Amino acid sequence: MMDENKQINNTSQQLGEPTEVKQAMKSDSPAPINSNESGSEVNEQVAAQTNVTADTATLDRENGVAASEKAELQTAALAELTQQIESLKAQVEERSTQYMRIAADFENYRKRTSKEKEELEVQMRRNTILELLPVVDNFERARSHLKPQSEGEMTIHKSYQGVYKQLVDTLKRLGVSPMRPEGQEFDPNLHEAVMREPTDEHPEGTVLEELVRGYYLGDRVLRHAMVKVAAPKEDTPATPDDQSSPANS
Repeated sequence: MMDENKQINNTSQQLGEPTEVKQAMKSDSPAPINSNESGSEVNEQVAAQTNVTADTATLDRENGVAASEKAELQTAALAELTQQIESLKAQVEERSTQYMRIAADFENYRKRTSKEKEELEVQMRRNTILELLPVVDNFERARSHLKPQSEGEMTIHKSYQGVYKQLVDTLKRLGVSPMRPEGQEFDPNLHEAVMREPTDEHPEGTVLEELVRGYYLGDRVLRHAMVKVAAPKEDTPATPDDQSSPANS
């Protein structure tokens, strides 16, 4: 042993190694085993190693329990998220149904108000035109009764006829059209019978004459026509002069 150390020292000196390297080489050499160690110390070392092993197994079990609990928590969180998603889907469907119902109600309201607006406009126009129809009637009566003779009368006649034509054209643009009931069968939905005339020239119920002109507003009756209707002609009883007795013959 001493010889080997001497050889190492000699080799170190030859290579020029520093003293620290030599000391390190000495310190790295394994410690000699002391054969005088007691059995109790050996048992303590074995027990310490056993405790380390047991602690490692316990730590592994704890890690396994922690992983299992983590998995359970993740599963519970996923189930809760799934439930929330289903709840949100149900809410979205409910809101969609409510929106569609509200949209349908609004569309019905819009159509109803639009129809009411149109009917109101027609009613206002109807009332306004009804106020103007007597003026048209007076123009027509004047035209049928007045017979201008002089040049001045003809000028006046042409003047009011121009106003009458302008009024009639305006009514046409508003959708007003006159009835032409002469010769037609009496219709209580269109006509108002104010006179009956017995005749055998026309069937019973035929309109003979229009006394007051009726008008349409679009496809609706604006004013009923006042008419004279044909009635069956009654047989006239024979007079006494027309009768001859067999005694006088």
